[in-house]
Amino acid sequence: MGKRSFFILIIFALLVSGCGGDLQSSAVESNIESMPNDVPQDFNFSVKFGVNKGNEINTFEDTVTKDLIENGSATINLTLTAEEMEIIYQKMKDINILSPKQLTPETNCAVEPHEDDEWNISMNGQTITHFISGAYCEPTNDVTQFIELRNDVYRIVKSKDEYKELPPSEGAYE
Repeated sequence: MGKRSFFILIIFALLVSGCGGDLQSSAVESNIESMPNDVPQDFNFSVKFGVNKGNEINTFEDTVTKDLIENGSATINLTLTAEEMEIIYQKMKDINILSPKQLTPETNCAVEPHEDDEWNISMNGQTITHFISGAYCEPTNDVTQFIELRNDVYRIVKSKDEYKELPPSEGAYE
């Protein structure tokens, strides 16, 4: 390993160890103890995801943004149905999104480029935030559950005609 690579690795390790606490969820500070059985009237969420968090599904504004990589991004109006919101809510309830989460693994192994997810979930007058970093080689079980949740939501969005009409992404992240 060259001196430059070693230096970059040391800087990255210091940054990761210094930011570790920021990668935990804010659900710990939330006053929400458990999710009601029925979807609350004020239930909404947004999830930004991907490399540079260039994609977004936002039910607060009924929009979806697709990262087109080399060609910027495209945003459309897209509203999820009440049934789709019920399905997503039940998936969130199944993984108990309100409970404290272990989002930072014990390992220091890192990958680049990586995807990050940022969730903002609102219900019962409160908003909780979860930040998930895909930088780690061995994600925790909580991170895996959030990625599966995001993928489930994204499958719903990708099945919609409005989304299918968006231009394809071109290029790749290195």
